[in-house]
Amino acid sequence: MASIQKFEDIKAWQKARVLTKEIYVITKSKSFDNDFDLIRQIRRATVSVMANIAEGFERKRDKQFAHLLDISMGSLAEVKSHLYVCLDLEYIKETDFKNFSVQIEEIGKMCNALRKYLKE
Repeated sequence: MASIQKFEDIKAWQKARVLTKEIYVITKSKSFDNDFDLIRQIRRATVSVMANIAEGFERKRDKQFAHLLDISMGSLAEVKSHLYVCLDLEYIKETDFKNFSVQIEEIGKMCNALRKYLKE
């Protein structure tokens, strides 16, 4: 982890930032009109992913960082679960769902690899 000087250098955080932006953009679409609870929940969960990665890095303790990566991974699952609701209610297309799922899986793998590294 020597090449990581700040949390912005972490690839998982960078990809979580992209995911967050895309979730915000799609939840501004007309199909989400008036579903304020779902919009808030999915946005909060996706912001939580990147926020916990950043917070964990800044804690400067491997055990705490690993714990906050676990929380990020839980938030990724929450985002995906909300996306199923969005898909079922036809707020998003199947292609959007698949795109988000790929991103979520990739971020999850990165967080898990980093978590394993920290625990060694």
